[in-house]
Amino acid sequence: MNTHPTRRTGALLAAATAAVLAVLTGCGAENAADRGTQGAIKPVKPAVPKQQPVYGLPGMPPVLDPKDVYSADRPNKLSPVVKDFPSRVYVPNTESDTVSVIDPKTFQVIETIPVGRQPQHVVPSWDMKTLWVNDDKGNTLTPIDPKTGKAGKRVDVHDPYNLYFTPDGKYAVVMASLDRELVFRDPHTMKIKHTEPVSCYGVNHADFSLDGRYFIVSCEFSGELLKVDTAKMKVVQQQKLPFDGAMPQDVKMSPDGKKFYVADMMADGMWVLDGDTFGKPKLLPTGKGTHGLYVSRDSREMYVSNRGEGTVSVFDFAQDKVTKKWKLPQGGSPDMGGVSADGNTLWLSGRYDSEVYAIDTRTGVQIARIPVGDGPHGLAVYPQPGRYSLGHTGIFR
Repeated sequence: MNTHPTRRTGALLAAATAAVLAVLTGCGAENAADRGTQGAIKPVKPAVPKQQPVYGLPGMPPVLDPKDVYSADRPNKLSPVVKDFPSRVYVPNTESDTVSVIDPKTFQVIETIPVGRQPQHVVPSWDMKTLWVNDDKGNTLTPIDPKTGKAGKRVDVHDPYNLYFTPDGKYAVVMASLDRELVFRDPHTMKIKHTEPVSCYGVNHADFSLDGRYFIVSCEFSGELLKVDTAKMKVVQQQKLPFDGAMPQDVKMSPDGKKFYVADMMADGMWVLDGDTFGKPKLLPTGKGTHGLYVSRDSREMYVSNRGEGTVSVFDFAQDKVTKKWKLPQGGSPDMGGVSADGNTLWLSGRYDSEVYAIDTRTGVQIARIPVGDGPHGLAVYPQPGRYSLGHTGIFR
């Protein structure tokens, strides 16, 4: 049966209207429900940027914190390798050919160890199991067992003024100052693996980049700096410091890995250098005879020994300036040293005063002044926090 056209059209219109109303009602009901249960619209939290990994030298332990290369060196954070070693301060006496061993609890010398001629530095090995005494004029390295405090058989190594280790633990690097060489050796037997001649005079101190792929070396007697490719064992860049008579000493990297600091005993300050670009450094004055550089356990400050005026400058990394200066009572000649495991004491040798200074890092007050042998130099505080040693008197990461 046919339906009347007018009625049919009306029916269709009614159906369409009902459908639209149903949709609108549904949307309105849904919005009302949302408003009733969800409340105000919540802001979207911005994504937290992930830290970019550091692609380090192959074989090197991973960088724990790209913003703080010293993050493994927190107070008393001792590796299982060293946690049972007795706490001692080992002082090489260059003119007495001995190492004075100090008990940091009593501030007394408890033993004197005979070593080779003119010991310059006491250096923790990469695996932290051995302390190597650099008998520079004796052309030997004397091993000391830090567990027993006993010296072992000397190893023949020519002109070992200072000693470092590559971050992968593959090589020991002897700073052969008078030989004008960087000698890469087996880190255990000390057999020569590669010799890199240098054209500068007096290679002595160094530190490695954040990724361990290169290191910066100071040349004391010609006032120069070297940049060395770690894997290739080759000098890749060289520059003369912009100061007449410059004598660069200790080298230390900033916690964020962006800058190197180089102490200069004649310029009376630290050179600040971008290691990646190896551009022209800037001088930051600290004190007369600037010599040693030691980072605090919280990575916020660096202690700078000023040998020529008997003071220690405290450099603040964040503020990029010296914020304090501590003066030793009765003066002195603060040289090389290190920070105690708990971070509360800075130990420094008195190079020309046959003594060692213990300084409270919280107050700057001298705690003790301890007589030792003649010409005390690169003393090592041991054990210290960290996973492995890069050498010198203790650069740990």
